[in-house]
Amino acid sequence: MTPSNVYYTTLRARPGDSLLNKLERLLDRADMGKIDFTNKYVAIKIHFGEPGNLSYLRPNYAKVVADFIRARGGKPFLTDCNTLYVGGRKNALDHLESAYVNGYSPTTTGCHLLIADGLKGTDEAYVPVEGGAYVKEAKIGRAVMDADIVISLNHFKGHECTGFGGALKNLGMGCGSRAGKMEMHSAGKPFTNRDLCIGCGACQRICAHDAPAMTDGKISIDHAKCVGCGRCIGLCPVDAIQPAEDEANDILNCKIAEYAKAVVHGRPGFHINLVMDVSPYCDCHGENDVPMVPNVGMFASFDPVAIDVACADAVNAMPVYIGSALYEAQGEGHCHEDHFGAQHPETNWKSCVEHAEKIGIGQQAYTLIEVK
Repeated sequence: MTPSNVYYTTLRARPGDSLLNKLERLLDRADMGKIDFTNKYVAIKIHFGEPGNLSYLRPNYAKVVADFIRARGGKPFLTDCNTLYVGGRKNALDHLESAYVNGYSPTTTGCHLLIADGLKGTDEAYVPVEGGAYVKEAKIGRAVMDADIVISLNHFKGHECTGFGGALKNLGMGCGSRAGKMEMHSAGKPFTNRDLCIGCGACQRICAHDAPAMTDGKISIDHAKCVGCGRCIGLCPVDAIQPAEDEANDILNCKIAEYAKAVVHGRPGFHINLVMDVSPYCDCHGENDVPMVPNVGMFASFDPVAIDVACADAVNAMPVYIGSALYEAQGEGHCHEDHFGAQHPETNWKSCVEHAEKIGIGQQAYTLIEVK
């Protein structure tokens, strides 16, 4: 099989040029323009950044992608799904406000913003996963599935559960509804923190299976009745109902790959990884640490597996920043071939790309083509 093409450009911008111009040239050279965008709804899947985190992608990059699509007759929109955890993006209103705070708006990006799984993270489509070993029917934010084309615009960085976050994680975990995220993160079902519970009964009113039960003014979840939909998590006004988050990291990675397949299967897609500000943790954190390595560049490909592997290889070829968390984790004078494994020894990012290749999303073999 012929290796997949992955296009790459550095982050050097000499006088008279700019990184935004280079990104546009990268998209053009990587043949993103060969997609028929005419009158098509185009979901640009992005992470708007948790408030307080400053390593998320600037909206300027999203505008280049949106303008590229609009110039070819498409109807782009920026999108993400609500989070499973407590924070600034748990519901659509807070999520949009967080996006605005971080500079994302129709004015700055040239397109509208939609939260794909609705107000409370429950607006989902059920998508069969052909060949799925762990997921038979993925729960994906409806607006993502309503789109004709999916473009992933990804900040490539480390991640405490998956090793790194790139195209596959942005597509898989990022496009999952609240119930979908719980399915990926959890081997079990939600539970109640009784110290936080105020006994309001909102979860009882939303549950179709009578799983929440009131005892002494506090709620408990009957796991024999619970189907794991996650609606109670989104509705709880004090965040007393919480996911188990007890899935093994390797299985989590495989589930992410299967969710990514549900998102990309059967329609055009394209993937852009910006390898800069490579912080050790996800942009879901309300903070960001010193980058682990120097900035690398911008990558683009039709293959989400190949682009993630190419970016991982590129990061692993870089020197470690002195004073970074990675420098402290690996120890002075030690050299590891896998920066992500050294930073998060309990993770194995290869389990995701290997499973993604196995179920037919793409391939790990790639040819790297530099764009000036």
